[in-house]
Amino acid sequence: MLKMKHSHISLLAFCVLLLVIFLSAQARHHCHSKHWHSHSHKSSEISVPPASAPSPSTPPYDAPSPPFNASGLFDVRTFGAVGDGISDDTKAFKMAWDTACQSHLAVNVILVPSGFSFMIQSTIFTGPCQGGIVLKVDGSVMPPDGPESWPKNNSKRQWLVFYRIDGMSLEGVGVIDGRGQKWWDLPCKPHKGPHGSTLPGPCDSPIAIRFFMSSNLTVQGLRIKDSPQFHFRFDGCKHVHVESIYITAPALSPNTDGIHIENTNDVRIYNSVISNGDDCVSIGSGSYDVDIKNITCGPGHGISIGSLGNHNSKACVQNITVRDSVIKVTANGVRIKTWQGGSGSVSGVTFSNIHMDRVRNPIIIDQFYCLTKECANQTSAVFVSNIVYTNIKGTYDTRSPPMHFACSDSVPCTNLTLSDVELLPAQGDMVLDPYCWNAYGNLQTLTIPPMSCLLEGIPQSVQGNEIGHC
Repeated sequence: MLKMKHSHISLLAFCVLLLVIFLSAQARHHCHSKHWHSHSHKSSEISVPPASAPSPSTPPYDAPSPPFNASGLFDVRTFGAVGDGISDDTKAFKMAWDTACQSHLAVNVILVPSGFSFMIQSTIFTGPCQGGIVLKVDGSVMPPDGPESWPKNNSKRQWLVFYRIDGMSLEGVGVIDGRGQKWWDLPCKPHKGPHGSTLPGPCDSPIAIRFFMSSNLTVQGLRIKDSPQFHFRFDGCKHVHVESIYITAPALSPNTDGIHIENTNDVRIYNSVISNGDDCVSIGSGSYDVDIKNITCGPGHGISIGSLGNHNSKACVQNITVRDSVIKVTANGVRIKTWQGGSGSVSGVTFSNIHMDRVRNPIIIDQFYCLTKECANQTSAVFVSNIVYTNIKGTYDTRSPPMHFACSDSVPCTNLTLSDVELLPAQGDMVLDPYCWNAYGNLQTLTIPPMSCLLEGIPQSVQGNEIGHC
């Protein structure tokens, strides 16, 4: 009897335990439901999206998976890119970019893998992004092959554009191939018509890579070749670092500048090789604080500031340094070129430790720059002042004088300083005299050949005037 009573008590205790567990589970379920409804009600009161997305570490109860992977690596093939050089991989690249751009990780790597060739159309990659972006090109990237293959609705002035990006690195061991030959062969291009002329017809040709209104940019390690027009263009950018890149295009390829900068400041271009059919580096209006070091340039048109002041515009360039570089078999060495009729100034420029090898115009300032023989004479000009040339040595092509300072009649060049300049003819013994026109400055050492045409002092026409005010 006692044993039976004991079993009844045990059964009763077991039932009570089951009831407690059931009520506890219900309470937890009720608590979760209440929390979810409370969150939902709070969200419904917000009429505009928050300034920043919620942290991925604390998502709402029913939040979808975050739009990035945990590793921060985005292989374009996982987004559908084929990489056979024929298929259109544009959508896959855009999807990879947009996904990486939304990631909150500090570094997000978009991988273009080696062993594949990706064809993509004219595209704009837009920011700002949540975290830093690394576009790692280890394979090959190319546009459609020539103007006939270019989609009619796409811009023929640019190919890959990076817009409003803060914190991006374009790097890798791969190749960006601009496939420029069919663009260079357009009848409108220089020297393609009869007797070296040009013919009418469409002439737009795309810049290969353009950074626009972006900052904290790095371009490193890449090889880029055969752009239809400029290889790189930086517009309205700041804090740009270009390192160890290799740019190549044929010597007669038209308008294939290696790197062009415009309205851009704090630029570092280091340890690179640029060989093309136009300027290795060209520096346009609105550019400040540019340091170019250890560049091998040529063939091409040399390293140029300008052209500036076209269509009577105002141009301002300041604090430019080109140093420790080699310029070989180029039309020009270090050049400043401005149009008549412009205004503004070029000042604070230093060219130092540069070796010239068979360069036609090693040192040149040309304030009468003109692409035809029909440019009208004008009185105003971009003011060129405080230009330093030091330790510039090597050989020049004897078709032109080794130093050429052609300055404006009304706005002479001032404060040109030369020291340790030694330029000898590449062939023969004929030494050409330097050329000067309205050029004022001083010689800190004797030059070879002797620079006897430089005028001393400051011309009265620029004393006290604000002609070069920027």
